Amino acid sequence: MKTIKEWAPEDRPRERLLAYGAETLSKAELLAILIGSGVPGKSAVDIMRTILSDYGDSLMSLAKASVQELMRYEGIGEAKAVTIVAACQLASQRLKEGLPQRMQINTSADAFEYFRPRMQDLTVEECHLMLLDQGMKVKGSVLLSKGGIAGASVDVRCLLREALLGQAVAVVLCHNHPSGRTQPSRDDDNLTRKAAEACRATGIRFVDHIIFAGNNYYSYQENGKL
Repeated sequence: MKTIKEWAPEDRPRERLLAYGAETLSKAELLAILIGSGVPGKSAVDIMRTILSDYGDSLMSLAKASVQELMRYEGIGEAKAVTIVAACQLASQRLKEGLPQRMQINTSADAFEYFRPRMQDLTVEECHLMLLDQGMKVKGSVLLSKGGIAGASVDVRCLLREALLGQAVAVVLCHNHPSGRTQPSRDDDNLTRKAAEACRATGIRFVDHIIFAGNNYYSYQENGKL
């Protein structure tokens, strides 16, 4: 099998990027440019195609891989594994920068899209609180808790404190299920009930509780459970 250097110039990823632009390259080819070289019998592109295939050809899934997991692949040492992880993290940071600073939340889908860059690559459960002003525009969001794969506990008093300190008129609670299951648990139902009651008592509108699960979500508001 030919190495990339032995390919025709018009087929080499680096040369194609220079001639036609980065958007003409596949994910495997772009990552191959970063890792630089392959091993005898496998080019850098071949290695990255294999890795991406194992992660469902998804950069979102690949971003969850650890350096140690990537080092199990032939031709991927620590330096190359770190490069791949860093590239995926840069892609995630780029998504966050693309969010409007004063995004308006009109639907549960809007809230889901706001949290997507923050939560799509998480391997442990986190709970975040979105703070909204009178016009339902995002004032910011805060991390309430961070736990393991099974769950992250939330103190409702902490939720109220953050909402009051942030002078929020309304809030949206969001936590992720690393398992990818959208169905709420009994604990999720209890948290939603307590949070809604506490907010109601202090004059804060509890808009929704969203469970983030990969590319899908569960909304308590949409399901008529608020």
